Amino acid sequence: MPTPAIKTFTLGDYQTNCFVVTPDSADPPAAKQVGQCWIVDCGFEPQAMFDWIEKRGLKPVGILLTHAHADHIAGVDQALSRFGKIPISIHEAEIEFCGDPMLNLSGLLGMPITCTRPDRALRDGDQLELGGTRWRVLHTPGHSPGGVCFVHDESMQAIVGDTLFAGSIGRYDFPTSNGDDLRRSLQEVLMGLPDDFTIHPGHGPDTTIGRERRTNPFLRGGF
Repeated sequence: MPTPAIKTFTLGDYQTNCFVVTPDSADPPAAKQVGQCWIVDCGFEPQAMFDWIEKRGLKPVGILLTHAHADHIAGVDQALSRFGKIPISIHEAEIEFCGDPMLNLSGLLGMPITCTRPDRALRDGDQLELGGTRWRVLHTPGHSPGGVCFVHDESMQAIVGDTLFAGSIGRYDFPTSNGDDLRRSLQEVLMGLPDDFTIHPGHGPDTTIGRERRTNPFLRGGF
């Protein structure tokens, strides 16, 4: 089985981690032969990410959204303009967020943002495939009602959006957030992954499940 590579781009004033996933962890020229990639989240000022994709001759075959807050969707339509039609996937609970600035929080900031309506509604347990790599969708609500993580079990890595950070957790004080849901997502879902899992959060550095289990004050002391 190929081992996917996850390239991180930290974009915009909110320093949002957005990702390009290729189906082979070999150097990018080898990935060029495969030609496929996913864009996972697409925030403000995504040009450097797009340039990297084009330079390597990659073709985005999907835009996957961990959730629909503005700093994770602001560049979606720019991606469509640059690369053409790309299927967009998001959890079913946030389909409407992409077209509603109040739901995606941009309206609260006085800078309303929308993006093209997603094509696919994801659900917990869905299976996704990219170039022979198989991923599963974990529904992790709390920071937002449709928050999801994309998990590749064979390589023990997951893209976790704004659910869990290195030393912290996602905010749960937004209008559509829910602290009880976030607690369950952390304790019953993400902490169910093995300690050796690398997680790629929506902000800040990568970390591991084991490190967060041992040291994250929100997991050790509750919230």
